[in-house]
Amino acid sequence: MGECQHNHGDHDSHDHNHDHGHDTHSHNGHAGHDHNDHDHADHDCGHAHGRLFGHHHVHTPASYGRAFAIGIALNLVYVIGEAAWGVRSHALSLLADAGHNLSDVLALGAAWLAEILSRRSPSRNFTYGLRRSSILAALGNAVALLVVTGGIMWEAVLRLIHPHPVAGVAVMVVAGIGIAVNGMTAMLFASGGKTDLNLHGAFLHMASDALMSLAVVAGGGLILMTGWLRIDPIICLVVSVSIIVATWSLLRDSLDMALDRVPRGINAAQVDAFLRTLPGVCDLHDLHIWPISTTETALTVHLVRNASENGHAPDGLLNRAARELRERFGIVHPTLQIETLGDADHCVLADAHTV
Repeated sequence: MGECQHNHGDHDSHDHNHDHGHDTHSHNGHAGHDHNDHDHADHDCGHAHGRLFGHHHVHTPASYGRAFAIGIALNLVYVIGEAAWGVRSHALSLLADAGHNLSDVLALGAAWLAEILSRRSPSRNFTYGLRRSSILAALGNAVALLVVTGGIMWEAVLRLIHPHPVAGVAVMVVAGIGIAVNGMTAMLFASGGKTDLNLHGAFLHMASDALMSLAVVAGGGLILMTGWLRIDPIICLVVSVSIIVATWSLLRDSLDMALDRVPRGINAAQVDAFLRTLPGVCDLHDLHIWPISTTETALTVHLVRNASENGHAPDGLLNRAARELRERFGIVHPTLQIETLGDADHCVLADAHTV
């Protein structure tokens, strides 16, 4: 790779090509080629999109709509029955579990709505579609889970001070059903939660409730054997703390996404180094990498071409960059702007502190 050669005597040629340099603006490599290469570029990009939707560019499959419907129906029926038994038996653990399940019904509904909205096509006013709704849903799920858990912990502390009698058998039976309901619902989202933070939020809600139900069964058995009523709120506090620990990463990751942090699986320095190895590129600036949904990452950058290129980007440069960004880093929405040295000198975004 040659050095950037900035000769003031070449300014006339740079100025002559100034407009051409800025018009070489690539959306996944669709521009920046001469006319004869355009058909090939479009064909390659179309083929690439087909592959990335099945691998790096992960969209929630249609089957998750059914999973959301099943999960919401199961939990809605269960929360009504659990709350009724909790009031009748004066069991804080059952009421706590019902509270979690109620929040899960709402959380599943929000996640499902976000999944639907994220499929909306771009419009004139929402040029990325509504993909960011999946990030907001994940963040909302994390906040809701922490708030509900905090309320349960507060009530548990009050029950430690003023214990209430608990019907152990009723607690164990209802919570046992909850293990099956919550565990089954969690498994519906287990695979999708590995790649989609929105689905991970739904999975975490249900897995947390399954854990709470398991603890309730254990607590009910201990109360039957010992008669010590404070076992109920103590177990509730222990499980609540574990839920907060498990939820913290969801809160952190979703907040990072909402604030456009570089996704944790991508090393920005490595992306920068790769872009500098592209043919004819001797410098770059205004590099931005951010998530546009819980499964998609975008990139924009200004690439400065070597003076020896005479105002033309090397054939296949943009397609190669888009393909390798997708395959190496999982970046599926790159926009590359090619600039001459003269353009770079006057680019208002050349300063690293300018956004």
